[in-house]
Amino acid sequence: MPSIIKYTGLYLIAAILLLFTGYPFIYMIATSVKTQELFFQNPTSLWSNFVFENYALVFKLGIDQYFINSILISVVSVFAVILLSAMVSFPLSRIRFKLNRPIYYVFLAGMMIPVHTTLIPVYLLTKEIGLYDSLWALLGPYISFSLPVSIIILTQFIQEIPRELDEAAIMDGTSQPALFWKIILPLLAPALATIGIYNFIHIWNEFVFGLVLITTPEKMTLPLGLRAFYGEFSVNIPGIMATLTLGTLPLLIAYFLSQEKVVRGLSAGAVKG
Repeated sequence: MPSIIKYTGLYLIAAILLLFTGYPFIYMIATSVKTQELFFQNPTSLWSNFVFENYALVFKLGIDQYFINSILISVVSVFAVILLSAMVSFPLSRIRFKLNRPIYYVFLAGMMIPVHTTLIPVYLLTKEIGLYDSLWALLGPYISFSLPVSIIILTQFIQEIPRELDEAAIMDGTSQPALFWKIILPLLAPALATIGIYNFIHIWNEFVFGLVLITTPEKMTLPLGLRAFYGEFSVNIPGIMATLTLGTLPLLIAYFLSQEKVVRGLSAGAVKG
């Protein structure tokens, strides 16, 4: 009997948490298929008249171009972050040299820097090197500010890999580069999935750097494109919700494809400090 009460309580708590976390998503979808008139009659209602004119409006306003820009920026940035952080983490965790720990602590300190405090220097530098108002202008900040946490996670993960693997490979004549590419890197799949999803979500949703560094409408990312639904005296909430629904799909697909590796990567990366 006590066990039944215990599990009933746990299921009840889980159901409440699911309701709180799932309701915003359900509300977003329900609102995206409402007319503006129905929305303003009862903004909090989940009842919808299931019209898809808001999704048609998304493509009519050119939001699909913002979507493509966001995909391009996010994929390139995440690929660069994964590659660079893996290449930095390997020597930090496997090769002994004098600056090993100081370099590690520099990246650790980098996690404590408020990203947007660097907005003015990044803006001035981007203007100076001629990348202002281009998609290239966003790659620098997105990659550099994603590296510290990625390097910390990968460094901790590599330290969990037995060194006996390295020793056996070296005895067989494997060089350090081959050791990294053929042995260590494949074992990093869970951690790579973790930092990939984490950084993809962050970069996909980033607004401030895009607002400052991009001015041409055709080069804007999806968060900036939402402003197309803001008029001088009105806001098209159902249109915004339709855009957000479409913008959420890549995040959900990426997460569901790699959720097991994400959990394993987070668990392994938090074991040692």
